[in-house]
Amino acid sequence: MNDATLLGLKPRALEIFNALVTAYLGSGQPIGSKTLAQRLRHDLSPASIRSNMSDLEQAGLLYAPHTSAGRVPTETGLRMFVDGLMEYRPDLVTEDRMSIDGECAVRGVSVDELLEKTSRTLSGLSRCASLVLSPASNAELQHFEFVPLGENRALAVLVRMDGKVENRLIDLPPGVPQSALVRASNYMNARLSGRDLAAATGVIRTEIAVQRAELDEVSQRLVEAGVGLWAGGSSSEDAVLVMRGQSNLLDDIQAGEELDTIRQLFDELEARENVLRLLDATTEGDGVKIFIGAENKLFVNTGCSLVIAPYHDTKQNVIGAIGVLGPRHMNYARIIPMVDYTSRAIAAVLT
Repeated sequence: MNDATLLGLKPRALEIFNALVTAYLGSGQPIGSKTLAQRLRHDLSPASIRSNMSDLEQAGLLYAPHTSAGRVPTETGLRMFVDGLMEYRPDLVTEDRMSIDGECAVRGVSVDELLEKTSRTLSGLSRCASLVLSPASNAELQHFEFVPLGENRALAVLVRMDGKVENRLIDLPPGVPQSALVRASNYMNARLSGRDLAAATGVIRTEIAVQRAELDEVSQRLVEAGVGLWAGGSSSEDAVLVMRGQSNLLDDIQAGEELDTIRQLFDELEARENVLRLLDATTEGDGVKIFIGAENKLFVNTGCSLVIAPYHDTKQNVIGAIGVLGPRHMNYARIIPMVDYTSRAIAAVLT
């Protein structure tokens, strides 16, 4: 039994509801009976349409934002419409699929670069804001290397099994030979491979403390400095939110008060605790999630919706999420399969 049946809606009222929501998503404006009369297949009078609209309003699916005759869907009504789309599973258009595949097919880029390029593509295709959520990585380590950057500086590069690369600049004592950088790198690689950061750090520090490290003095200082860059046994990279295309969303907002609300939303999204909560909400269950208005407290009174999907590693662990943030009247039929396909394409590359 669907929501419409539970609300006691007749097929004619449901048809009018679907036509109204479709028209609203296309324009973002209240829809009146005359507009609906032109869109419906049946020869219904505006009076008959208004009567059905009144029933839909009483059912809590429509409301009038102004004193005019036009109506827009409530959050409940929009949720019912979107849930219907999720059951129908609209296909991604070929052009959008080719654009996403083109970004994910690029080789020789880091994970961060892949997410950056894909996020920009998603923003451009959707004409909304895109976002990527990335939790702090605790994946096992794969490789470490000191890369010399001149006489007194080097780049410490840490690569994880999930493909995440972390770089740190380090100052070197005068006169450190490149051979010492190689010895320190080799020593660390032998002890970190297959371990997480906490375990690798513990092994290295214990060996140095009991003087079991077969290192000369210069190489030992380099190892200690390298370990110190990620002190505490956890990544200094915390949960991260990357947004692109915010101007697309701001351009859709007219009133100054709404503009301030959207800017406040951007600020709140940057807060670490909100990123973690949003990621947790996204990873409940599988597949695409849609948050409409007050369904998530971040979007209360913002006039915004979020379509987002997690992406996984080879063990099906969630390692991030990508989505589209747009106005309530975004094109859900196009954006839902777009976000779903993008998350799967990213997972395919990472695995």
